[in-house]
Amino acid sequence: MRKMRTWRELLLERLGNCREEALGYLQASMECYQLYGDTAIFLEAVERVVQSQGGIAELAKQTQLEPETLAQLLSGDAAPPLDRFAVLLKALGCRLTIEPLTEAMPTPDTDAARIENVA
Repeated sequence: MRKMRTWRELLLERLGNCREEALGYLQASMECYQLYGDTAIFLEAVERVVQSQGGIAELAKQTQLEPETLAQLLSGDAAPPLDRFAVLLKALGCRLTIEPLTEAMPTPDTDAARIENVA
């Protein structure tokens, strides 16, 4: 009989097995954060990637930060300090970058206007 898994278990397995999948997941969550400004949702996505890569304890070894410090960074509603967040991302195999905005990039205001025009 096939073992049933939760959505979270399946997600963590996929994020842990494929680096590109994890990076794409982080990129999508960052874009969502930029649109709606929900820090907690973005940090939850980072926490999922951390869990898929061995968890807080493993990341603490790689970053030389205390596990409690990492847990606090990921559990707050406020954005973590940039220097600590950069260390965390480096341990996950990625980094923050700056890109110019494009006209095609949607914003909450343009999304609302588009919906009003359709209605």
